[in-house]
Amino acid sequence: MNVRIGPGASDEEVSAIGTALAEYVGNEVEVYVGDGEEPAVVVSPPDSNSSSSDGDGAAATNQAVATASAAADDLGPTEREEKLLAEIEKILEGGHEKYKEQLPEEGKLFVRDRIDLWFDGENSKFLFEDGKFAEFDADDRLPADALITGAATFEGRDLHFMANDYTVKRGSMAAKGVEKFLRMQQRALKTGQPVLYLMDSSGGRIDQQTGFFANREGIGKYYYNHSMLSGRVPQICVLYGPCIAGAAYTPVFADFTIMVEGMSAMAIASPRMVQMVTGEEISMQELGGAQVHASESGSADLVATDEEHARELVAQLITYLPDNADEQPPQMEPRSPLQSPEGIDSIIPQHPNRGYDMVDVIERVVDAGSYFELKPDYGKEIITAYARIDGRPVGIVANQPAHRAGAIFPDAAEKAAEFIWKSDAFNIPLLYLCDTPGFMAGSQVEKDAILEKGKKFIYATSSATVPKQTVIVRKAYGAGIYAMGGPAYDPESIIGLPSGEIAIMGPEAAINAVYARKLAEIDDEDERAEEEARLREEYREDIDIHRMASEVVVDEIVPPSSLREELANRFAFYEGLEKDLPSKKHGTIL
Repeated sequence: MNVRIGPGASDEEVSAIGTALAEYVGNEVEVYVGDGEEPAVVVSPPDSNSSSSDGDGAAATNQAVATASAAADDLGPTEREEKLLAEIEKILEGGHEKYKEQLPEEGKLFVRDRIDLWFDGENSKFLFEDGKFAEFDADDRLPADALITGAATFEGRDLHFMANDYTVKRGSMAAKGVEKFLRMQQRALKTGQPVLYLMDSSGGRIDQQTGFFANREGIGKYYYNHSMLSGRVPQICVLYGPCIAGAAYTPVFADFTIMVEGMSAMAIASPRMVQMVTGEEISMQELGGAQVHASESGSADLVATDEEHARELVAQLITYLPDNADEQPPQMEPRSPLQSPEGIDSIIPQHPNRGYDMVDVIERVVDAGSYFELKPDYGKEIITAYARIDGRPVGIVANQPAHRAGAIFPDAAEKAAEFIWKSDAFNIPLLYLCDTPGFMAGSQVEKDAILEKGKKFIYATSSATVPKQTVIVRKAYGAGIYAMGGPAYDPESIIGLPSGEIAIMGPEAAINAVYARKLAEIDDEDERAEEEARLREEYREDIDIHRMASEVVVDEIVPPSSLREELANRFAFYEGLEKDLPSKKHGTIL
């Protein structure tokens, strides 16, 4: 590049001009002064091996670079930038100091410290925040309008996040905060990255509801966006405080909800409102605390002991989840089971009605340390858990004979249906471990909608398109075998253990139903008992797993000690399989 400047320029000026231009254009620059036919200086771009055309030019160039570098070292933030930095620092302080002082009494972190806990560590990093200056120009300045949104890397995974600032209007939601929340959700739809909600909100700001409550782009759009994100990206919510009314819907719309013991609560209305409406006097924890939603409503998947524990639980959870529905869940290095598979058959009692803990079987099948149960205190007669077999994530649906004999009650049916639905949405293969007398009967379970909730369980199993493996561990009676991925429900395999039985009902119930009158006609007690035993044994032979294998109802009977290897091979073989559903808009069952 050739440049000509007016006469009278000093050597330093000529060199400075040449240096600046060479750095800007990235090419060699020849500077001519006045009418001169030869360049006064030739300057190469930085880091170039080219040299000036003469010694004097080179010296001038070096002097110019040194001068420019020294000048740059003298530069710093201007008064304008310093003012901005001071404004940002003030925003980061959050609400009034007196509200921050109350947080330790409640066992809470200040929201900015909470964000540091989540995103300041190995494989985790805070990336950026959006809308920090929301409500900055308002008469009643509210830092970030009580809501922080942005993006971060968490345990090596990029995600969107939001966090309420409880020191600002108790984390309540108003126009600008709502807008930030909506933008965050809409951006998640574009990026296909998970969303983390760190909730600590008292609900909508009633005295400022104009402009955000009923608007098309108001708080109601939260739940529309939750619905659009559902099944697209994982939505994980951690509750840190009493989330009331509108704020309570985000946790229940999320795919996974973690509450903190003694700190979290959620309810459709506050205790004060409940008392006004119903006259009932009740505390916030009694109304909607962690134990209420973990064991009675089923709205909480997990309960953490404190803030650090909540983070640990989410860090475990995401290892089973893909970023979105287009991806497969992450795999890890295989690990041997915690206990040897050799002991599986010894765990399963010979008598079909004797209880045992199904977790003992699971721990001998899955990789050590990978068992991660969800909703452990709700519908305990069914286990829903994530784990890995030979490094591959699986969603486990298992009957629990240690609780209610493994009979399926309404709450367990609903729990299983939701778990299957979520696992299928995020491409996590399913493993059914069946040992159940079937759906529970009785007047109370009918009132509790056993048919409706049982229908959801069967529907979820029917609609799941991920690979499914079903193991008949012991008894598979009644419609329980249908819900638990039985032969009619398109599993990739039905595996039987030698303890397995498949029947409409168990031997005792069947003999009583079919032969009660015949047995009653036998007067001699010993003879009657002998005949009953004979009929029972005959019935048992008819429903035995060997008979089912002979009839090719099950694909294979395997020695229990080889169950893990069998499942690992089958999940590996069917990995990535996707089954088609009939063409339709969607089913009619929720």
